[in-house]
Amino acid sequence: MEGSGAGEGLEWRKATELNGSQKAAENPIIPSCCRKAMSALPEAEAKLHATVVSGWFSGHRCRSDKNDKPLYYNNPMWPGEAHSLMVEEILYEGKSNYQEILVFKSSMYGKVLVLDGIVQLTEKDECAYQEMIAHLPLCSILSPQNVLVIGGGDGGVLREICRHRSVKHIDICEIDELVINVCKIFFPALSIGFEDPRVQVHVGDAVDFLRNAREGMYDAIIVDSSDPIGPAQELVEKPFFQTIAKALRRGGVLCNQAESMWLHTHLIQNMLSICREVFNGSVHYAWTSVPTYPSGVIGFLLCSTDGPCVDFLNPVNPIERQEATVKHKRELKFYNSEVAKF
Repeated sequence: MEGSGAGEGLEWRKATELNGSQKAAENPIIPSCCRKAMSALPEAEAKLHATVVSGWFSGHRCRSDKNDKPLYYNNPMWPGEAHSLMVEEILYEGKSNYQEILVFKSSMYGKVLVLDGIVQLTEKDECAYQEMIAHLPLCSILSPQNVLVIGGGDGGVLREICRHRSVKHIDICEIDELVINVCKIFFPALSIGFEDPRVQVHVGDAVDFLRNAREGMYDAIIVDSSDPIGPAQELVEKPFFQTIAKALRRGGVLCNQAESMWLHTHLIQNMLSICREVFNGSVHYAWTSVPTYPSGVIGFLLCSTDGPCVDFLNPVNPIERQEATVKHKRELKFYNSEVAKF
């Protein structure tokens, strides 16, 4: 939705309507994952969107003292560092029942989505994350048919899953409906994934959704979660991985967002340890480069249940085969079978 004049005015009016309707919500029930995360944070009352200062966005958190003076401190997930982006225009600011949402246009990376002061994606480098988190698991098994996405409210993971002809049904469980609606307005190249008729959207708590999922229902589950300091806290703990394993068929696969190997070694080691206990197949850690994420690197936890052997290093369902027979609206920009051999 690039452009100016009437187009930008329409975009702004839609964003204002979204924000206004959200403010009208009364006392929502906050799921256990959100309550747990918020109670664990000493800075729970922080005002996170005082991050755009003098034309720059910086990955700091901010709260005000008794005199309304901003007090800056680093995000607890990335102590001692912050990445700054030049802001050309703030396109949207709002607050859902779960988090604060910011969309701005940057000078180098296009439009940027920020949740609770943390960059989630930019138009320029989103391809590396979306393509890897989707195709690493789906290309590792033959003819995946039923897929579940946890999180992924921007639609980018859905967009990539839809390249696979064998997939018949895609469930997506996203806790924050406002994220979906905002991305449909400002990131149409990602939210196009929601337009596929195979997609069924579920707005709610992923933990509850998985508890109610039929055993062995999914060939692949992709967890495109936020960092584990907000609504996603419970998604890195053993009970959640156990429910995932139960929902996967024999030889089914999980791909879970797994932070940066340069910054979160202990968290990654803990997740690997848990998954080696829970899953009886392969367990691997992969990574890719995303310049606008802290350290420039993001990781993926790849796991398979017992059953047919899954070799994540050698795709048995190469993406090139999919692309050769069905021309997708958007060409792949990052992933290929050689990249998969990490």
